[in-house]
Amino acid sequence: MSSSAALEWKFSQVFGEQSPGEKVDDVDFISAVEFESRGDYLVAGDHGGRIILFERTDGTNLHPRKELEHMDYPATVHPRYFYKTEFQSHELEFDYLKSLEIGEKINKLRFCATPNNSLFILSTNDRTIKLWKVSECKVKRVKEMELSPNVSSENALLSGKSFVAGLNESSIQNGYHLEWIDKKPRSVSPAPEEGPNTIFNVGESSVARCRRVYAHAHDYNINSISNNSDGETFISADDLRINLWNMEVSNRCFNIVDLKPLDMEDLIEVITSAEFHPDYCNLLAYSSSRGFIRLVDMRQSALCDQNAKILLDHEARGSRSFFTEIIASISDIKFAKDGRHILSRDYMNLKLWDLHMESSPIAIFKINEYLRPKLSVLYNHDAIFDKFECCISRDGHHFASGSYSNIFKVFSHDGGQDDGITLEASRNPNRVSHCRTATRTAGLLGSFACGLNRRGHDNTGSDASDEIPCNLKSKLIHLAWHPTTSLIACATKCSLYMYYA
Repeated sequence: MSSSAALEWKFSQVFGEQSPGEKVDDVDFISAVEFESRGDYLVAGDHGGRIILFERTDGTNLHPRKELEHMDYPATVHPRYFYKTEFQSHELEFDYLKSLEIGEKINKLRFCATPNNSLFILSTNDRTIKLWKVSECKVKRVKEMELSPNVSSENALLSGKSFVAGLNESSIQNGYHLEWIDKKPRSVSPAPEEGPNTIFNVGESSVARCRRVYAHAHDYNINSISNNSDGETFISADDLRINLWNMEVSNRCFNIVDLKPLDMEDLIEVITSAEFHPDYCNLLAYSSSRGFIRLVDMRQSALCDQNAKILLDHEARGSRSFFTEIIASISDIKFAKDGRHILSRDYMNLKLWDLHMESSPIAIFKINEYLRPKLSVLYNHDAIFDKFECCISRDGHHFASGSYSNIFKVFSHDGGQDDGITLEASRNPNRVSHCRTATRTAGLLGSFACGLNRRGHDNTGSDASDEIPCNLKSKLIHLAWHPTTSLIACATKCSLYMYYA
């Protein structure tokens, strides 16, 4: 097992890099990042409801042949990606019954298992989930054509189309291209009788089609979607409920978890994240704003009110303050590939849990510990409600999560809680910058949990002398680990950076 200190992280590539002083619209900010299960594709969603797809290309080895002959082992080439296509997934909507505007921001993206070469992607905004199919289509067109002197009109061309061999079928109206071009056999060079100016250009293009729309099942903002290992179902979770869907049925779902009390005044927690077990289709885990992780078994009952297991850090329940419950809220959970461990992220720390040990995590990795003396200032800036994601390597030995000032930290299982590597989302990741300017931000999180925690607490103005040792506006929230190699993709504002080790 290698330690994170032995990994040397290097810059790989960047998409949408922001120039110094360049103004970027909020709709261009990246809001979700996800790798395909084999790592052949990478997808990103933004605040404008767009989905951008990248395809893997490892390229060619840059070492000369003579150098390769003297190597004891072949040089490894880390994965690289190129832009493939993008499409509009969600549009701005308005719920007339509740007089509520539903934004087009993409909250989560998930790849689905496919039996063919097509890609299936689940995407969701606050209320509506869509299933997209991205497939390849061949584009054939006549680049240049010199008509025969005997063909002087459109009617003559249509009547004389029998000169194309093997075309005896009747023509079907097509407003985009001549039908007989598709039946043209592929050839590297045109036939002599066609003339040198007749060139058939054959290319490929990606087309995205919406196959299903799963709507009208959530009254609160959707925070998670997760595919089941059976390949047929998936779950969607909002603040109070978790619904189970069948991929082929878009007009009906089953509510399997419901935390909504009879009286909303009695509400004490909300759901923050949910994910299926990687191997067992009957098990799923969800986290709450109180710092709990509940593992439920769908075989026990139709409504999973009873927990198969509950993971809770009892040691963190010692000294309590007003901010204790706020920073204990878990913003993201990820199952390890072995199915036995769960990685969770709260505001201050990363925690690694073993399902066989429920009383406390087996490892705690500190990320924002230096901000603990500034919790009251962060509260006044609404930054204390920021939700950071986490990711885990395939072998389950390395973990990563983001923070402020465009930095993220990478830890290893055998390393200490303070031994993680701090990297900056830039072309020089080992140069970590710290901004000591306290940046005033407007309400960053208008979620249900934010309102709960503000009850009974007066929002006093922050002292001008209080300084926060980081840039609150430049936060790195979304990141993903490559499923087969040490490659991390992370998003900051409109830029998507990738680093390899």
